[in-house]
Amino acid sequence: MRNLTEQLTQYAAYHRDTRNIGTHFIGIPLIVVALAVLLSRPSFVPAALALPVPLSPAWLLFGAATLYYLVLDVPLGLMMAIVSAACVAFGAWLAQLNTAAWLGGGVALFVIGWIFQFVGHIAWEHRKPAFVDDLIGLVIGPLFVLAEALFSVGWRPELRAAIEDKVGPTRINPPHRQEARHSAR
Repeated sequence: MRNLTEQLTQYAAYHRDTRNIGTHFIGIPLIVVALAVLLSRPSFVPAALALPVPLSPAWLLFGAATLYYLVLDVPLGLMMAIVSAACVAFGAWLAQLNTAAWLGGGVALFVIGWIFQFVGHIAWEHRKPAFVDDLIGLVIGPLFVLAEALFSVGWRPELRAAIEDKVGPTRINPPHRQEARHSAR
């Protein structure tokens, strides 16, 4: 199993343009919330457990992802656990509404999130999404967004440096565009 640095480096290799990363700051949270919403039905409250929210497929998915995040890195995994709990709580709330509101809201969030993802990759990154080559990218994406947000405030500079040593720093213009400009001169 790859460690945190390897997972984030693999994902970061597909995300070096800052504009694409920016679209991921919108798209990935929308997709994550959409999954929490759409997987919050069916739900049930086990009589033997005194839980504040009903159990649902969303809890199973987010619980499994959180366990994986904790295995990769406890502090980051704990932060993702908080984010995940908030997403699932929102999903459970929306799932209590009528079917049209629940389904319409979940599908709209999902579609809009993926539009942001693909715009970032097509317009700026000029590279396919990471999950196309490695499905674990679907799980690492939310962790990457959280790590990038934390890097921007100075969190774990050694981790950021290790990633950038392997894939280079983020940039605004992809290298192939810069090379094309130089060769045209």
